[in-house]
Amino acid sequence: MAKKVLLATRDLVFRSKLGAVVAATGADVSGDEATCDLAVVELGDSRASERIAALVRRGVPVLAYGAHVRPDLLRVAREMGAMAVPNSQVEQRLRDLLTAQGTGNT
Repeated sequence: MAKKVLLATRDLVFRSKLGAVVAATGADVSGDEATCDLAVVELGDSRASERIAALVRRGVPVLAYGAHVRPDLLRVAREMGAMAVPNSQVEQRLRDLLTAQGTGNT
């Protein structure tokens, strides 16, 4: 069974790029926060911290990303248990995570 990846991003360009990474690794984009295996969360949204906290509590790995000029947001996300990277690194980090974890396809 393929991994389900939640893409919690407002930016349609990032959503498209990240969706392509997910598809290329054989995983599926999921719109369901309750059943995802990995979540990618855009920082800066008023709900981002709440969403990260809930996912981490459930044991879901979270890859958070945001502007490099807002290191405070990246730091807070890390303190909450997420992997946090600047925008410029999110695609590669997602690819690495899905490749390292495998996609569940055998």
